[in-house]
Amino acid sequence: MQIQVIRGDITQLSVDAIVNAANSSLMGGGGVDGAIHRAGGPAILKECKQIIARIGRLPAGEAVITTGGNLPSRYVIHTVGPVWKGGRNQEAAILSAAYRNCLKLAVKHHIKQIAFPNISTGIYGFPKDQAARIALKTVKEFCISGEFPEEALFVCFDEENYSLYLSLTDNC
Repeated sequence: MQIQVIRGDITQLSVDAIVNAANSSLMGGGGVDGAIHRAGGPAILKECKQIIARIGRLPAGEAVITTGGNLPSRYVIHTVGPVWKGGRNQEAAILSAAYRNCLKLAVKHHIKQIAFPNISTGIYGFPKDQAARIALKTVKEFCISGEFPEEALFVCFDEENYSLYLSLTDNC
């Protein structure tokens, strides 16, 4: 798997799937979640409502897939990252599970390119350096396990995350 770090707007990428750092209701919200719902249009929300009607709230660490709607990407994989509570509530394990479950859905749906935002580092308060290390480690470990997408992109909206990911990929 090729890993790339780019700076930009995940809603503008023409890849097989982008990942949405969603909330457990899947109804949109702020940050990347709101941007994806706005850019993707009503088809995404319609599928999210169907999923929630079937499963209830999406637990942190889990992932589901919907259409990309009006986005240039074919799919949106929605995952809920953990809210940072000081690191004493399994936040690292939950964040790792979020990335891993997105990758499992990518394999299941024959997705060759997957683009990740910086999950849980916005309003959920996960320390950016720790989140970046967990994200990169989880993706690399998933590659070792067998099947995987051809390309994983880490899409950083802000300069801080972009610089951080670039520095960490040098050590990958």
